[in-house]
Amino acid sequence: MLDDINFSVSPGEFVIITGRSGAGKTTLGRLLIHDLSPTKGKIVIDGEDLSKIKPNNISLIRRKVGFVFQDYKIIPDKTVGENIAIALEIGGYNRKKIGEKIIRLLDMVGIPGKGDLFPGQLSGGEVQRAAIARAIACEPAILFADEPTGNLDKDTSIEIFKLLQKINDDGTTVILATHDVTLIGLNPDRNIHLEKGKIISDVDGLPAGKEGKPPIKTHFEKKHKTTSNSS
Repeated sequence: MLDDINFSVSPGEFVIITGRSGAGKTTLGRLLIHDLSPTKGKIVIDGEDLSKIKPNNISLIRRKVGFVFQDYKIIPDKTVGENIAIALEIGGYNRKKIGEKIIRLLDMVGIPGKGDLFPGQLSGGEVQRAAIARAIACEPAILFADEPTGNLDKDTSIEIFKLLQKINDDGTTVILATHDVTLIGLNPDRNIHLEKGKIISDVDGLPAGKEGKPPIKTHFEKKHKTTSNSS
C-alpha cells in the first residue's frame, strides 16, 4: 500500500528508493510502467498523465521505462541473445540490425560473447547483467531496477550497482529500489526512504538533473492507498 506519495524525478537523476520488504518499492515500479493504477492522484512521465493514456498507447509509455526484476524474468529456454532480441523486436528494431545491437549491449553490460548461452549456463550476476541489457535494449529514458541485487553476493551486488551508475552516466535516469545495505550510501544523487507506504525522508546529494541528459521528467502525485502485495 502507498499512501499520499508525492515526488518528482528530474532528467538524469540516480534515485535510490529504500525500505523494508512491503514498504511499497515494487508498487512504485508497477505504477511507473502502468501495471497498476493509483486510486487517487496521477503519475506523469514526460508530460503524459498515465491515467489519460489510451490502452492501445500504453506500450508507447512502457518503451520509455526499462524494468529490471530481482528474479530476472529471463526466458530460460531461450539464449541470452534471443531474450534481448525479443525486446528489440517489440521495440520495432530492424531485424538486420538486431544482431549488431545485441553484441554492443552484451559488451556494455560486461558479458561479451555470451549471447549464444542459455541463462542456466550463466552465474547469477551474469544473468542479471543479461536482464539489464534487455531492459535498456530499446534505449529507455528511465530504468527502474527492482531489488536487482537481492539474489547476489556483496561483491557482485556492487558490480551491478556500478553498471547502473554507468548506464546513468550514459544518459538514462535510474531509479533503484533496494533494501540492500551494501548499496545504501553509495549513491551520490538522491535517496528516498519508504516506511509503510509513506515517504519518511527524501535526501538530495548532487543537484537534480545533469547536463546533457534526456528531456524527460517523472512525477508521482498523491497516490493514496494504492494496494499491492509486492514489496
